[in-house]
Amino acid sequence: MSVADVSAARGAGAGRSLATDLWRSLKAPEFWTISSWLDIVVRYRQSRLGVFWMLVPSFAYIWGIGAFFATMRSDPLSHFVAHVALGYAIFRLVHLVLNDATSAFAAASSFILDGRVRLTDFVLRVLAKALFYFAMSLPAVALALFVAPELHAGGFALALLSFPLVLANALWIAVVFALVGARLPDLTQLVSTVFMFAFLLTPIIWDASAMPPDSLRGMFVRFNPLFHMIELVRAPILGHAVEPLTLWVMAAMTVAGWGLAALAYRRYARFVPLWI
Repeated sequence: MSVADVSAARGAGAGRSLATDLWRSLKAPEFWTISSWLDIVVRYRQSRLGVFWMLVPSFAYIWGIGAFFATMRSDPLSHFVAHVALGYAIFRLVHLVLNDATSAFAAASSFILDGRVRLTDFVLRVLAKALFYFAMSLPAVALALFVAPELHAGGFALALLSFPLVLANALWIAVVFALVGARLPDLTQLVSTVFMFAFLLTPIIWDASAMPPDSLRGMFVRFNPLFHMIELVRAPILGHAVEPLTLWVMAAMTVAGWGLAALAYRRYARFVPLWI
């Protein structure tokens, strides 16, 4: 790679704001939507079932792990499996976004060094891929909700309003993690390790009511942002009240997070071609 190539690549990211690049990427979604789907198709093209293998983890986890822990808790399967299904779907979505974001720029190094594609295209590519997996988990989630004893129509409306807020937070975190991952490739391994621990601190196979916010354990687990991201969507559907702390945390995360992402992108996006 010549000095001219590096300079051109750096020039592609210099002087741009996150809002400008993100808006332009959203107006031209062909690259990041189609390429993310092609990545999935290529991954499963050697198997007989193809992309239908994307359905298996959700059914196995929700109906396998959910049934197992329901018996341990002496809870009705129809009630607990809905709790597990919603928690698992959102947790997996955020996990996929953050994990893939850490290597998003390195994986697209040939495009970035060419200097003709916005960095936000590759962040949105990560989000689109995670959303495809999320969509394939919906049949298992829908079946779990169908057998649930109580669902609240108003809760679905609130969940539809709060889910974009979860995506907005996942997106700014992906921007930050993608920049840091370009500079520190070991971040991918660190994120995978942290998420193994975060799974236990997130109310998927346990109920948030088991750790009330005024208890020491309750305060500890509420430092986990995933706790609030899941409860913001799941609680209304299951007829539970969203904790005021969750609303405050999500509001603070959204405002502060996008501010951090914008500053980091303006300052460091130009160095990504050199780091990768």
